[in-house]
Amino acid sequence: MGFRAQVPVVGVVAVGGALGAAARYAATLAWPTPAGAFPWTILTVNATGCAALGVLMVLATETLTPPHPLLRPFLGTGVCGGFTTFSTYALDTQRLLAAGDVPRALLYLAATALTALAAVWAAVVTTRAAVRAVPERRRG
Repeated sequence: MGFRAQVPVVGVVAVGGALGAAARYAATLAWPTPAGAFPWTILTVNATGCAALGVLMVLATETLTPPHPLLRPFLGTGVCGGFTTFSTYALDTQRLLAAGDVPRALLYLAATALTALAAVWAAVVTTRAAVRAVPERRRG
């Protein structure tokens, strides 16, 4: 696929990424993490974004009606990718380590990874069950 064919995809990823990043920033403004405190906001953002991605992937790949081809790049790569953040997770961990709070840093490292995995798993399982519960004539 040539560059020109990819322009719409790049555009929707950029717009979705901006929306996701703005939503993450809004979350940090609404629920700021004090210096040295456990970074609950980013843990919650990452888990929520993973759950949203789990729902999206089931709906986009396991339903009878395929979505618009730009929906997955917009919502998945763009919005969810911009909303979740590995870099802030790493920076929060580094800040806890630099402050000498090794137990809290290790807890944050593990809790974020486990919570994010559990969130995507639960979202996939729940969404699959919900999709199966809808009669086929109403899904297509």
